[in-house]
Amino acid sequence: MLSPNRLEASPGIAVAPGRAECGAFPRTAGAAPRICLPFVLILLALTPRADSSWWYIGALGARVICDNIPGLVNKQRQLCQRYPDIMQSVGEGAKEWIRECQYQFRHHRWNCSTLDRDHTVFGRVMLRSSREAAFVYAISSAGVVYAITRACSQGELKACGCDPLKRGRAKDERGEFDWGGCSDNINYGIRFAKAFVDAKEKKVKDARALMNLHNNRCGRMAVKRFLKLECKCHGVSGSCTLRTCWLAMSDFRKTGDYLRKKYNGAIQVIMNQDGTGFTVANKNFRKPTKTDLVYFENSPDYCVMDKSAGSLGTAGRVCNKISRGTDGCEVMCCGRGYDTTRVTRVTKCECKFHWCCAVRCKECEDTVDVHTCKAPKRAEWLDQT
Repeated sequence: MLSPNRLEASPGIAVAPGRAECGAFPRTAGAAPRICLPFVLILLALTPRADSSWWYIGALGARVICDNIPGLVNKQRQLCQRYPDIMQSVGEGAKEWIRECQYQFRHHRWNCSTLDRDHTVFGRVMLRSSREAAFVYAISSAGVVYAITRACSQGELKACGCDPLKRGRAKDERGEFDWGGCSDNINYGIRFAKAFVDAKEKKVKDARALMNLHNNRCGRMAVKRFLKLECKCHGVSGSCTLRTCWLAMSDFRKTGDYLRKKYNGAIQVIMNQDGTGFTVANKNFRKPTKTDLVYFENSPDYCVMDKSAGSLGTAGRVCNKISRGTDGCEVMCCGRGYDTTRVTRVTKCECKFHWCCAVRCKECEDTVDVHTCKAPKRAEWLDQT
């Protein structure tokens, strides 16, 4: 039976001997090193499965050890071992797309919070096949494409460089031009991201895997959508009688903005009868296209802390008293009200340029009111299980 939820334990992982086996996990002072391995295995067994454990690569930084990354399937581990330089780029890319996710949802009840020392990165919230999960899978896949493509162009990777197909002459609406410079090798980034990110989903034939694969593809194609042609003019006084051009990725913010709009318009779906695709859950809505994010389950309201749903709640979150949007106190605080604290901020002001070459500023004090959401009145709401 096809099910959108997968709550099975993480697959077994090999843990290298010695100090590396403890990785990012804390060790009690004075404890023998042999305690670490059982501790790791118990933690992985008890932690619900959030499929894209490769997200944890971003937390490892320069300490990427393929055998110690929780939850990788064989193909992912093989790619990790074969292309260690690319894994470094994937790790840096993970930090970037998580920052972008947090920027896009900074005024949302769910603000893309990550959990320290948790190999699932986002915790149980990704177990629900919600539109938040759809967005995270899409932007994480996009982040891998962006990071690898950028590293190719910067000459940081052995396996790729500039796009080898962008040679000779070509034509656009302004006329003919010569390919030159270094065009971003977006196709290599997409191919590697597809092979690495999709590997886990292709081993599991269920509804959630199909959802993840669909959203992963949306993310990859979103990066390619914002490729732009950049040119340099040659000729008398920059007359542009000759042009040299190359393809370059836009800033990742454009991809983030685009996927956030897709999140807002995400389509709830159910599996079709033969289990090979989707159909809309509500027949009054249009069918999803390849560029639409899809999800199965409605999201929790994220108002209160709920461990089972992975919700951290909004108690203590800063809100905007005068806004009627998602950042407004009425919406952000779920009707619980808010506390107001008057704080004094010191900022630089009346800055002047002095020849040569310094900018000198005064320090000004500014008193502002900061509004934060009240906690639920019933204490047990803070620790739902």
